[in-house]
Amino acid sequence: MSAPVRWFVPGRIEVLGKHTDYAGGRTLVAAVDRGVTTTCTPVDGDGVIASSSAVPGELHLAAGTDPHLPAGHWGGYVQAVIDRLTDNFGPLAPCRLDVSSDLPLASGMSSSSALVSSVVLATADANGLTGSARWRRNVADEADLAQYLACFENGMSFKELAGAAGVGTFGGSEDHTAMVASRAGQLGQFRFCPIRLEKRVGFPADLALVVAVSGVAAEKTGAARDLYNRASLSTREILRLWNGATGRDDAVLANALEADPGAVELHSLVSGDDYLTRRLDHFLAESERIIPAATDALGSGDLEGFGAAVDESQEVAGSLLGNQVPQTVALARIARALGAVASCSFGAGFGGSVWAAVPGADAGVFADSWLRGYRAEFPVEAARATTLITAPGPSARRLD
Repeated sequence: MSAPVRWFVPGRIEVLGKHTDYAGGRTLVAAVDRGVTTTCTPVDGDGVIASSSAVPGELHLAAGTDPHLPAGHWGGYVQAVIDRLTDNFGPLAPCRLDVSSDLPLASGMSSSSALVSSVVLATADANGLTGSARWRRNVADEADLAQYLACFENGMSFKELAGAAGVGTFGGSEDHTAMVASRAGQLGQFRFCPIRLEKRVGFPADLALVVAVSGVAAEKTGAARDLYNRASLSTREILRLWNGATGRDDAVLANALEADPGAVELHSLVSGDDYLTRRLDHFLAESERIIPAATDALGSGDLEGFGAAVDESQEVAGSLLGNQVPQTVALARIARALGAVASCSFGAGFGGSVWAAVPGADAGVFADSWLRGYRAEFPVEAARATTLITAPGPSARRLD
């Protein structure tokens, strides 16, 4: 390591695809023009000095050493990166990591995943790991990179690169795929386990994406993390029942559907459990029907059809998946009443943000009206709410 290295990783908007990726399902995603920048600078001494523009002070971190930080502290994510890179590639050179972000925190725009990914890319690049034979052998393309970045959070092994504790969330690689495989002005429809691009569709140039941060934090800690993990682990339980009954060894729910296209046997296996039944029905609706319909409608210029598909996604997120709060439901409803082409909550759920597609020329006025309407129904949360205007942007990149 001889000179500072800077990497920018964007946040992302999950247009559609709530809790589908880790079960092998589809998502429709885009990177945005905001994100996290990490600068890795060589220093004398030992370990890693880490600082964030959002938090005063510095952290002194070392691989394999517990920094004793509170749950959810940003430094815990940096520690997880240092530990995993050291385990996978050997000791890191002493460095300073300076992190800055213009993403709203706990908003559903994947600020934590962008933080982790930017620290990984800057640190790996500065240490020469990305040019090593071991890296090239395991991280050969965008799909590999997205999957490996996700493993820093979920703790799973990837090819030759052994797993570790991660950060305690049992999610998939949708966020990371959007961050490293997006194209400006387009939405990407991806399928997962393994990651593969199904199609890209242009986002109308005269539309903007307005995001309302609800003021209800979408934290992946404590009780909220437990709810998030329940949604994830329930797909594993459905798969356990399926493999046990059929003698198969399918890895994800989407594999089981290949053998049971109408989900007749799957439904029979979970019929005695209301939550598992709703979880299965949500996956079938969101991944197998709604997302292809929305992508096709947008690709053909049918904005009314696109809006109708998005409306259904919002409805089944509440009635089947159960990851909505009254505030996000209200924001989507208010946006549509104000004339948005489409509007939907996104992210892990249990708070977070809602996006709305509106004419770019009207985006500022719309954002103000949206907040006023929200304030009338939820004055306490609206006091913490914010809006931003964005558009589908390019993927992660090194900054020279």
